[in-house]
Amino acid sequence: MNVKKTMLVAVALATVVTTSFAAKTNPDLQAADEKEQADPSEGHYKAPKSYGWSVIALGLATPVQLPWGIEKWDIFGLDLNLGYSDSMKMYGWEFAFGANTARKCFIGLQTAVGFNYSNEDSYGLVFSLFNMNNQEFYGLSADAVGYNRNVYGLEVNVLGAMTEQTMGGLQVSGLSSLVGEDMYGAHVALGANFARRVHGLQLALIYNQTDLLWGCQIGIVNMAFACDHGFQIGLVNVIMDNQLPFLPIVNGYF
Repeated sequence: MNVKKTMLVAVALATVVTTSFAAKTNPDLQAADEKEQADPSEGHYKAPKSYGWSVIALGLATPVQLPWGIEKWDIFGLDLNLGYSDSMKMYGWEFAFGANTARKCFIGLQTAVGFNYSNEDSYGLVFSLFNMNNQEFYGLSADAVGYNRNVYGLEVNVLGAMTEQTMGGLQVSGLSSLVGEDMYGAHVALGANFARRVHGLQLALIYNQTDLLWGCQIGIVNMAFACDHGFQIGLVNVIMDNQLPFLPIVNGYF
């Protein structure tokens, strides 16, 4: 009982203290800031402005949580909601059964049953059915489906993953993975792997494809439109710019 009482008092004190330290902003200035962020004359997106900070946020679903208006604050600690968590900068642990959103950068642990999203660079661990990052992610991501602009580290996907630009590290997918630009390291899939440029290993049970191969492809069918340095192992191996474009078992260019 004493432990429970101590925890309740600690949460109450943290809420009061962080509320007192939160930044107070004039509503007129706040509206002006929001207008400036949406001004198309700048020609690029401006990140939303943070108006305060807290070490804890608790509630049912943003904005029904304490402290009130926390969706416009930075969290340096714990953000816990039953349904949906929304914050600006998130440094710590963000948890919700439904979905988590970090409107700016995220560092720490992000866990949700449904969906995780961060709009700027993220560092840490993310676990959800669907993980999405709009800039660069560094760390470990485990999900059913993953979507990232750039990812560096380990990504494990039950179904598949898409990386718009660069993947550096290890990407493991149940069905398939797609890298829009450069893959450094390895991506492994039961179904198929696709990357514009491979610098490392493509390993798939069925099919691998790349525009430019610097490394190795292993699968039943391997396809490279150009290969500066590398080789393929599989039943069907195609390197379009090689003197012998097609060879079974092993094909390579050195």
